[in-house]
Amino acid sequence: MPEILSATMHHSPTEDPTGESRKEDHIELAFRSQVDAMGLDPRFDYEPLLAAHPAAGSLPEVAFGARKMKAPLWVSSMTGGTEKAYVINQNLAQACAEFGLGMGLGSCRPLLYGQERLRDFDIRPLTGDGVPLFANLGVAQVQEMLDAGRAEDIRQMCDLLRADGLIIHVNPFQEAMQPEGDRFTVSPLATIRATLAALPELPLIVKEVGQGMGPRSLAALLELPLLAIDTAASGGTNFSKLELFRADDLSRAAYGPIVQVGHAAVEMVDTINKLVTEAEAGARPQVQCKQLIISGGLRNFLDGYYLTERALLPAVYGQASAFLRYAREDYATLASYVRTQIRGLELAAAYLRPR
Repeated sequence: MPEILSATMHHSPTEDPTGESRKEDHIELAFRSQVDAMGLDPRFDYEPLLAAHPAAGSLPEVAFGARKMKAPLWVSSMTGGTEKAYVINQNLAQACAEFGLGMGLGSCRPLLYGQERLRDFDIRPLTGDGVPLFANLGVAQVQEMLDAGRAEDIRQMCDLLRADGLIIHVNPFQEAMQPEGDRFTVSPLATIRATLAALPELPLIVKEVGQGMGPRSLAALLELPLLAIDTAASGGTNFSKLELFRADDLSRAAYGPIVQVGHAAVEMVDTINKLVTEAEAGARPQVQCKQLIISGGLRNFLDGYYLTERALLPAVYGQASAFLRYAREDYATLASYVRTQIRGLELAAAYLRPR
């Protein structure tokens, strides 16, 4: 028996060739790896006993309109109409194809006036037909088209891009901060309702642009037959604030406080949950909106996992600035980022339970 034990011990370094260096790393890094108990994430219970390591690609598919997503991760509307936008959208489209993500294009306004910038937006050949892809117009442009009797031009733009539908972004503060901004002559809600009436077969998503929406706006949208509401909450890129950076010093000083007004994503999810619960109890009109895109200030997969699990409506989560940061570089960098986020979601689904 001692001889057998001795032989086993003799062979152990061969069986674990990295063991010694790994233990050295542990000794060196132990003091740097302590976590402050006061800083623990209070949103989750960690349940390490209940699952094996999830296989790569183990997330369930998510239905979104007529398409499927392989992960609940949405590339939020960002950019178009510039040379830089072409490279960014090409990289993002390739990532959507590889990882099965959904994507909203940046404002397609240039396409209403000609096709000179079509190549910036024409990414369906790269995404393939399997993933959701949505065109995007500001509510002011939609109102302008409806007033001119050109609703069919909106549909034709979506057809040109082989888009699954249209995102209408609602941005009264941004337009007001923008020197060359548009002015609404009717409420955005009236324009959205008119679009649904004029183009009943066109799936619509409605979003804000970085300050979110309050309970009255959300209640009104939930009653409409929208494909989705995109929260575009405060906490991420705020396009009203962006416009102030383009303004003069007086305007920045005068209007600066207004960009601090808004609603965070968790607040909006809780508000929507309350409205849905009230509708189910018969205290409000029936909810017709089918799902949510939760975006605005979501920094990582834990934020996305927590909020999509918290939502009562089917939900995916969106990011813009994080994708933009990596999409400006080479595609391999962007793909590495997406891969880490999806792996994080797989681990979260296996071991974390929202409280």
